[in-house]
Amino acid sequence: MGDAADASAFPRVQQASPAMPMNAPRLEWTEDAGSRSAAWLSGSGTLPPRRVQAVDDAIRADDAFRMACEGVGLLWRGDFQNARQLLQALTRRFDKRAARSRLPECTPMRDRFHRYRQGQALRARILGMVLIPLDAAWTIPLPRAPDVQAALCHALDMPGDEAVLSLRELQGMVGAYEWHRKGVPVGALDGAMIHPDFGVFSPIRGEYLDLVAQAPLPAGETAFDIGTGTGVLAAVLARRGVPAILATDLSPRALACARANVERLGLTGQVTVQEADLFPPGRAALAVCNPPWLPGKASSSLEQAVYDPDSRMLRGFLDGLAAHLVPGGEGWLILSDLAEHLGLRSREELLNMIKEASLTVAGRLDVRPTHGKAVDAMDPLHAARRLETTSLWRLRVAPS
Repeated sequence: MGDAADASAFPRVQQASPAMPMNAPRLEWTEDAGSRSAAWLSGSGTLPPRRVQAVDDAIRADDAFRMACEGVGLLWRGDFQNARQLLQALTRRFDKRAARSRLPECTPMRDRFHRYRQGQALRARILGMVLIPLDAAWTIPLPRAPDVQAALCHALDMPGDEAVLSLRELQGMVGAYEWHRKGVPVGALDGAMIHPDFGVFSPIRGEYLDLVAQAPLPAGETAFDIGTGTGVLAAVLARRGVPAILATDLSPRALACARANVERLGLTGQVTVQEADLFPPGRAALAVCNPPWLPGKASSSLEQAVYDPDSRMLRGFLDGLAAHLVPGGEGWLILSDLAEHLGLRSREELLNMIKEASLTVAGRLDVRPTHGKAVDAMDPLHAARRLETTSLWRLRVAPS
């Protein structure tokens, strides 16, 4: 889930990355005195480097780092495991350089956050310059290379041409495929597995799921799960006994992923997955939404899991809630207050959004996050993360 956004620290459904399009960008370079080209693969929408140089095991890490910083893609022709070691060496060099330019603790958190984002984006760009070739069958024609065809087909589409992709993206696709293959145990489902697809955020943080499992259900037979992603929240509601749940999403990958998980869990009699931009037609006794938590523009498709430009999804859920609840119904907004601690949105702004949508707060359940970043004192945003609280806001239509 997106290095520039550190998405592993945020439990939010990602928008799907598209399968490899027929008009995928082409990477062009010169090698062995001849012109070469191949399809450029990227699950995050990253553009190909403008310059490419074929390199092998003989390249020095310092030279590779300098070239990567200059925007030169390093097309690997040596041993695959040595490419992994080179990437680790570049990572150490970048992190060492970044540590020297770390802002002082007295810097306002908002400024530190924007510097952090810039640094993570630069880190992703530089480390993404180690490139791996693929043949037409999408196997890696390098010594000691692993079999990655299944992971690539899961992430992108069926092969059909020689291609090149970033080693870091390849590692991310392999990791995503392992999450998909093995599944993620969910405590709120009594340990049952959710199998995330590539491009659909994995529910690896359980605290927000526990809130949905614990909140008192309003009276009624129906529920909406807005932005369902893997379908995990719909599944939790179904296991709690809600008879009819309509789960919506716009992402084709998320819709397919949610349907597969619902079927795997034996919940097709209770959960229907439907394409919709936020709300489906009709009204429900309960509407649940877990929007991206940070206002701002995503710089890549992977950051759509975390950043909500102009708080579009948050505002859309709040503004549409009153028209989609039955009398006495509730909307459950699942939201971290990290944006408040980063200086990106105040509590007053959130409460004003709720008020302007003709809603009132009926109650709130809070939980502290359990992910590693919350206790990592070396993280540049630790001062904000250690204060973070995830809340389930119980919202009702305000009396007229």
